[in-house]
Amino acid sequence: MGSDRSKEEERARMSITPKVRDAVSKVYAGELPDERDVRALLETAPHSADAGYVLGAADEINRKACGGKAEIHAQIGLNLSPCPRNCAFCAFAARNKVFTQKTELDVETVVAMGTRAEQDGANALFIMATGDYPFSKFVEVSQELRRNIRSTTMLIANIGDFGPEDAEKLRETGYAGIYHAVRMGEGEVTGIAPETRLETVQTAREAGLLIGTCVEPVGPEHTIDEIVEKILIGRDMKPCYSGAMRRINIPGSTLEPYGTLSEYRMAFLVAVVRLAMGGAVRGNCTHEPNLLGAVSGANLFWAEVGANPRDTEAETSEGRGLDVSACRKIFEEAEFDLLAGPSEIYRRG
Repeated sequence: MGSDRSKEEERARMSITPKVRDAVSKVYAGELPDERDVRALLETAPHSADAGYVLGAADEINRKACGGKAEIHAQIGLNLSPCPRNCAFCAFAARNKVFTQKTELDVETVVAMGTRAEQDGANALFIMATGDYPFSKFVEVSQELRRNIRSTTMLIANIGDFGPEDAEKLRETGYAGIYHAVRMGEGEVTGIAPETRLETVQTAREAGLLIGTCVEPVGPEHTIDEIVEKILIGRDMKPCYSGAMRRINIPGSTLEPYGTLSEYRMAFLVAVVRLAMGGAVRGNCTHEPNLLGAVSGANLFWAEVGANPRDTEAETSEGRGLDVSACRKIFEEAEFDLLAGPSEIYRRG
């Protein structure tokens, strides 16, 4: 019986396509897959032995990279605005006409949200604002938040593009890093040039801020060529985490007719990004939080309050946003331990 099982296991191992096996073997050997390898992984047939091998390898490598400790970062959206950047996938875009008036959280509410997330066990606080939110106000709110949370709690900025002086100010205010990405269709479905996004990343790095990024927001229409390009652009940022996020379509947007990726396809992309980043990058995210992603290479989720660019509810905790407790339950179902205390992803970045 044992001999028969060994033979079956050997046949299964040998059935893996050589180019897929070779790409994954590089990661196990401590190397980075090249562009051809990443493409081979993305071309893997869904629901095949190859796909199962990719998903399983990403899960194993991911858990080793983070020491088996998943993280939950809380994001606070400071404002709603008909944003002139007009990213087609965003609820804030002026052209999508979801939110036609500007509204902002007052500083007391931001502090209350931040301290609550901290008490609930969030490992870092992401502070998000639209591209037209005044930087001076962002700093003012952040300073008050910083004064009211633990000195060890990581603050991460998720804001529009900025220059060297603003980067230095973020550091002085107590930010450990930023979230920034060259999004899918950047410069075509957004009003921002890819070069501008990359300049901000470089500016942040020069100021000593760590970079978190993601391949996002991915829709069914996106080609393997563009996905490969965005994975490698993200890797070149030398991030403390990467990952992948599917697009949640805004009703009436120009992208809505393309539909939405399934959670399975999203989980597979998360796995490929995990492998493409190698085993040395501690973090790998998926959004929105889901169990398939957690067993396919993701060790980072976001809990969300305030405004949310994927939600038509003004307060996302009443819509799409999950809280820290809900994120924790998903990770527990995936048999992850949860990190206690400040983010290791940003501390070790």
